[in-house]
Amino acid sequence: MTAYNTPLLAPEDCDSPMPLLLSPSNSSFSRIDLDTLSMLLQTALILHFPFEGSQWPSDNRSASLPLSIPSSLASLNSRESSSDSYDMLIGSGNGPSALILSYLLHGHIPSYNTRNPHPDPILHEKLLRCSELLRSNLWALTDHFASSLRYSSQALPINILLDTLLRPNADTTVADTESRLKWIYRPDLAIPHVVLGNASRPGGQWVDNPVAASCNVGTLSYAEMLSLPGYSYADHYLRTHDHVLPSFTRPSRRDVADYFAAYPTAVGIEDSVFNHTDIKNVSRDSMGFLIGSHNIRCKHLVLASGTLSFNIAPPPLLRPLATLRSGLGSCEAPLLVIGSGFTAADVIISTPPQQNVLHLFRWAPDIRPSPLRGCHQSAYPEYAAIYRRMKLVAIKAACDGKVKSPLMRRKPNPFFSEQDLDQRYEGMPNAEIMDLTLDKEEANVVIRLDDGSLVERRVSGLAYVVGRRGSLSYLDPDLLAEVLGPKGDSLLAPGYSTRMVSGRSLREKAETDLEIAPKLFIIGSLTGDSLIRFAYGGCVYAASKIMGPSMTTDQLSPVNGEERGASVGTNCKDVLERTPMNRVDEHSKIGVIESPHIDLHLDRPMLDRSIDMEHKDTRRWRNSVDRRDGLIASCGV
Repeated sequence: MTAYNTPLLAPEDCDSPMPLLLSPSNSSFSRIDLDTLSMLLQTALILHFPFEGSQWPSDNRSASLPLSIPSSLASLNSRESSSDSYDMLIGSGNGPSALILSYLLHGHIPSYNTRNPHPDPILHEKLLRCSELLRSNLWALTDHFASSLRYSSQALPINILLDTLLRPNADTTVADTESRLKWIYRPDLAIPHVVLGNASRPGGQWVDNPVAASCNVGTLSYAEMLSLPGYSYADHYLRTHDHVLPSFTRPSRRDVADYFAAYPTAVGIEDSVFNHTDIKNVSRDSMGFLIGSHNIRCKHLVLASGTLSFNIAPPPLLRPLATLRSGLGSCEAPLLVIGSGFTAADVIISTPPQQNVLHLFRWAPDIRPSPLRGCHQSAYPEYAAIYRRMKLVAIKAACDGKVKSPLMRRKPNPFFSEQDLDQRYEGMPNAEIMDLTLDKEEANVVIRLDDGSLVERRVSGLAYVVGRRGSLSYLDPDLLAEVLGPKGDSLLAPGYSTRMVSGRSLREKAETDLEIAPKLFIIGSLTGDSLIRFAYGGCVYAASKIMGPSMTTDQLSPVNGEERGASVGTNCKDVLERTPMNRVDEHSKIGVIESPHIDLHLDRPMLDRSIDMEHKDTRRWRNSVDRRDGLIASCGV
């Protein structure tokens, strides 16, 4: 599931971070496949059922699926019906990415607003030639991104493309962030589909809380970067609070989960969203794909199950600590927290004021720094406080304790004093647990410190939060091999037998094409981008491949009085023919990301000045191109 943009409980290696219903009141399809919930797969289906004429009803924006469809899906409950065959689209995942894709497939077409130019003049010139994104070569539009200071290098270029169109200059300035996209509603272009997910309501891993941390901790991303199309978080906040959302709001995980749950009904896609549904034994056959657990065949498969569904299990030595019920022991016996990322910080932040904390973490700032390092004190005081505490104990350990706390030399962090971490926090960098003994509701652990010495501590519980993974166990071995490609099992997370994947597993394939196998797509955090703000690009790309063949150059004409951005110059067909859809230049490929929040500490004013200088260079380039084109035209070439 992907990435808002930013799941509240992000693993340290990826920073961060998806019902069968005909209507909101229909309760005839409640919980499905209770016997399969043990694996807690956050997977879903997007099923493509063709209507007569292969078109969605054009006269009803919130038209429900025909009654024949639920009768077919009734086999999800019984599994007793014979195998059904449909020309349909299936996707796995019901989190933010799946909801965005469903919004697109309902006939909401993104188009560049040519009357409000993007601040990047090169991108603006390209989009003038083809303003309809579903018929554009998204890769070609991003050719110049790698050489520009404007764009992040931590996400796929097509994800950065949609992010900058939705929120221009979002990382560099508060002004001029008006979206350059407009959404044209064309129900006649919609692709009938359904989204099936095993979460209790729409939102995927945002709904479930895999770690014992408070749902009231603020998200890493600001509210506008958690918004989905057609109904923003600000719209939801205004509806539920009766006043405007304050600027720079970091909503809580609970608030974001409530927003995602309300989203399908708010934008009219609830007829396609189904919860409490697990799938298994997905394979490819001569007709497309077979969902073995429900005897359903389909034409397209979209994987959106994410990489954040499961916590990495502790090693065998530590597993007895999982039996302790934290809080039943004495408050003096600390909670043992192992991890150096956002999830570990969330657990520490969520502990009650009287609970002591023993924190074991990796400290290698020159090799693999903690993602907390990028959190500025003004924007993220709680994470900055945890990181400074970790840094302090690491420096003390390296200097034999003869060092003055940086906290005494800087302006005090209000979060630090409120939480009283000085009194109840003990950190041990690069420490290792050598042995443990259970004693009623607590345990004695023997710890080897970084200098090789041994110490003993008594603990009341364990929070092992060193990362999270996703699962592809719903794919059969042959289809899994097709998804992974030649590298096969080497892409799976080590130490697991259930086909676990991380954000790195499919990243290399995603950099080439998000259609990683014929008619099989990945979106969301499976692409390696776990932030919601970077989920749009993959969804638009998948929609363009699925909806594109049925769209002609004149189909996106004005409808119901809606205005359409005019295309200028070369038409979309010419652009598509000149550049292969899946071409990726070597210089524009990006490496595996360590953290999508690696730039949280950037000097924004300095970056803004650098972009101004780049604008001047770009204007000179554009003027030279105009002069060249004028010369060519005058020569009749």
